[in-house]
Amino acid sequence: MDHEDRDKSAAATGGVSRRGFITSVGSGAIGVAAASALVQGAPPQAQAEAVKAGEVSPIALTVNGRTHKLLVEARWSLLHVLRDHLGLTGTKVGCERGECGACTVLIDGKARYACMTLAVEADGHDITTVEGLMSGEELGPTQRAFAEEDAFQCGYCTPGQVMAAEGLLRANPSPDLDQIRHGMAGNICRCGAYAHIFKAVAKAADLKRQGR
Repeated sequence: MDHEDRDKSAAATGGVSRRGFITSVGSGAIGVAAASALVQGAPPQAQAEAVKAGEVSPIALTVNGRTHKLLVEARWSLLHVLRDHLGLTGTKVGCERGECGACTVLIDGKARYACMTLAVEADGHDITTVEGLMSGEELGPTQRAFAEEDAFQCGYCTPGQVMAAEGLLRANPSPDLDQIRHGMAGNICRCGAYAHIFKAVAKAADLKRQGR
């Protein structure tokens, strides 16, 4: 059977013939070429300015009260910079798409996912990581409450849980159980230690009110 006979057979059975495939691919290629020509022919102001790979910009990050001057790429996340450039590994790498909360930090006192925040966005803002809640070697009240209430099992999500709780308590020093549940909803504990986590947040609120 020659090419023409095979094409007729494919058409009769509802399949795609060799000729039809080549024609469709050719049409697609023509469309891509035409679109490319349109973009290239557009005035300079209508074209998006491309950022070259490896191109860096200067920023200043204030982390736990200390200012760091850095050169960063536009694509770098705050999570990457905190861990790999500043050595603050308490901020954990989890899903890296804003779902698990393991990378939670405070930016200007509010809980944010570091994986979903570009380092350049944090330029000039006040950042607090889990290391920044300590006083020397002494745990802060929220950290202490998590330890005392056994609010973890594997512990991987705990830094993010602690930071989410800290952000909640800074905004609402006396949350009820429903408010605690809502405030912690953005952080996943795969071990399922939620009951203890909620108790820890309530205890942290008490410790903070008592100035302990």
